[in-house]
Amino acid sequence: MFDIHKVETQWGGETLTLETGRIARQADGAVLATLGETVVLCAVTAAKSVKEGQDFFPLTVHYQEKFSAAGRIPGGFFKREGRPTEHETLTSRLIDRPIRPLFPEGFYNEINVICQVMSYDGVNEPDVVAMVAASAALTISGVPFMGPIACGRVGYVDGEYVLNPSRDIEGSSLDLVAAGTQDAVLMVESQAQELPEDVMLGAVMFAHEHGKGVIDAIIELAEKAAKEPWELTLRDEQAEADKETMRAAVGSKIADAYKLTAKQDRQDALSAAKEEAMAALGDDLDANRKSKANKSFKKLEAEIVRGGIIKDKTRIDGRKLDQVRPIEAEVAVLPRTHGSALFTRGETQSICTTTLGTADSEQMIDAIYGISHEHFLLHYNFPPYSVGEVGRFGAPGRREVGHGKLAWRALRAVLPTKEEFPYTIRVISDITESNGSSSMATVCGGSLAMMDAGVPLKRPVSGIAMGLILEESGEFAVLSDILGDEDHLGDMDFKVAGTSEGITSLQMDIKVAGITEEIMKTALDQAKGGRAHILEKMEDALGGAREGVSKHAPRIETLTIAKEKIRDVIGTGGKVIREIVAETGAKVDIEDDGTVKVSSSNADEIEAAINWIKGIVEEPEVGHIYKGKVVSIVDFGAFVNFMGQKDGLVHISELKNERVGKVTDVLEEGQEVYVKVLAVDDRGKVRLSMRVVDQETGEELEDTRPPREEGDREGGDRKRRGRGGRGNDRGGDRDGGDRGGDRGRGRGRRDDKKSDDDGADAPLPDFISGGDD
Repeated sequence: MFDIHKVETQWGGETLTLETGRIARQADGAVLATLGETVVLCAVTAAKSVKEGQDFFPLTVHYQEKFSAAGRIPGGFFKREGRPTEHETLTSRLIDRPIRPLFPEGFYNEINVICQVMSYDGVNEPDVVAMVAASAALTISGVPFMGPIACGRVGYVDGEYVLNPSRDIEGSSLDLVAAGTQDAVLMVESQAQELPEDVMLGAVMFAHEHGKGVIDAIIELAEKAAKEPWELTLRDEQAEADKETMRAAVGSKIADAYKLTAKQDRQDALSAAKEEAMAALGDDLDANRKSKANKSFKKLEAEIVRGGIIKDKTRIDGRKLDQVRPIEAEVAVLPRTHGSALFTRGETQSICTTTLGTADSEQMIDAIYGISHEHFLLHYNFPPYSVGEVGRFGAPGRREVGHGKLAWRALRAVLPTKEEFPYTIRVISDITESNGSSSMATVCGGSLAMMDAGVPLKRPVSGIAMGLILEESGEFAVLSDILGDEDHLGDMDFKVAGTSEGITSLQMDIKVAGITEEIMKTALDQAKGGRAHILEKMEDALGGAREGVSKHAPRIETLTIAKEKIRDVIGTGGKVIREIVAETGAKVDIEDDGTVKVSSSNADEIEAAINWIKGIVEEPEVGHIYKGKVVSIVDFGAFVNFMGQKDGLVHISELKNERVGKVTDVLEEGQEVYVKVLAVDDRGKVRLSMRVVDQETGEELEDTRPPREEGDREGGDRKRRGRGGRGNDRGGDRDGGDRGGDRGRGRGRRDDKKSDDDGADAPLPDFISGGDD
């Protein structure tokens, strides 16, 4: 019933299996790819005809992760897979980018590539498996695909490259995915910890080399199961003739237009040249020929511009090949944001803002590998006015998600740890002008905005976009800081971001069938000089390091408590922590490891909450001075609450260095005082003193009172213990843990016989407690 074909190969220490003929047999091409226990199904379908008026290649890649693949049920209300997550969108782009340039020019049939993760083992990442499955499905489908391609993920641990590492690999300073054909590299996407150029280039070539075996396996599968290739006639003699007619009519005017440095002036000149070129073809053009003539004009533009760059080594706007456009950078441009920057490079401009929040602002990510939380967010917006056009304005599309993620990768490497800087960080990049790489402007502006907000970055990050003109002869020119037109008419978009110490992110897309190691090395070396130049301009704009975060940002203080004390701070049903928040006004977050984050825009509120928490979890230290509040007054002294829920007794003899007749002559309930811990017995009862502390400053005073005789002290203790029993019976048991009991007992003691004249100098009885509530 089934005509099943399978091939196997070793890839990164695992067996890769490619199978076709058993599942999705009505698709033009369907492959089930298995690596370990990760399984991805990719199905390819292609329209057999071109829609009328179609003048572009409608390739759509969809990547979907089934939660059932990892034995999970989706969170949320609907409990099913819905709109694509950010990761799914990025993976769809990751697959699209290397396969798109391998379709022939002029092929406009619609193609759908749908990849679904059916099983995930938690070790072998499904995105690279999906890319291999897509390559295999296209190769056997019969559509004009000039593949196959292969890819590989590369980590870098202890100076060694690791192929296809798992998500939880430790110690890796690199996460790079590269794809290419048997002969050349097509796509690179990466995130790195300030690695040098030679290490990054080595990682790309490592992935490319290990992908060759996968390509051999795909070819073996195609030899067994590929469908008949489509017959195509893409060369159009009429279009070629029209292009030469237009070259003769306006070729020199196109060259002159591209010498204008202002984008709008250049576009106006090109529009005039195009009208003249179309007129040279005649007035009786039908819709089909007119559409093809428009494409021929674009080809003519590309040939003229590219030839001029290769021949004269001069750019569209007159710059040298390695010259960066003028840069202007400002910080603190918005008064109420926590941090802001305006970064302008030529006709590309971004307003970046940074907002700092607490742990509650972290983004929860629900994916097949589990639930995680992200404390660094970067959102990129590209409104149509940035290029002087009208168009859709609203929710971000795939382009916005992809460009934002590139900038996120570039900046993440220099962020402080959560322990060093316990804030959630959100960066927004609003592109206000665009003629060149707006994602690299986002990297530069985002770095400045975070530093303006007081985020202690390791180092500032700059980014630059490189272009390529590659002729059939093999001659090439690498361009620094490309314009939009150079991007459209060139062969490569090569973005490099990093610090003065190394690269943090590298992304490459090309429009030809691949580039060589020599071209990549040239581009990396040229980009290094451009990044250094941009960093100098950024440092001039910042002016110096910020002292602390913005006055408009919440302050966050962190302390660590013992895990067994967490329940004491939270309290039954959250009663204690709610009381802390309500009374102090500060926000308190407690993590499972005992990390406590206290946040507020008011420093006094933070201090009050921290002191309260410390009072719950810490034990009083003998000899330390604390600030407390009088909570109860008795004949023989006062109970002072000095550490959250901890009380101690200041005996009447410890109020002042002179004799005190009544406690109420010195203290009243609610009064704040400084006290020194004299002793803590084995039952946690605390004895305090006020007389040895300056009540104005809280500083310790010299004890000038002569010591008593030990015999007197012991006799006084015995005498007090007799009366104390009666007071304890009346007032309740202090050790029961209820402060009300303490105060009740204190009131009971007031019924005792008044102390005699020398009672003011008597020592603290054993039964009197200043222990915990």
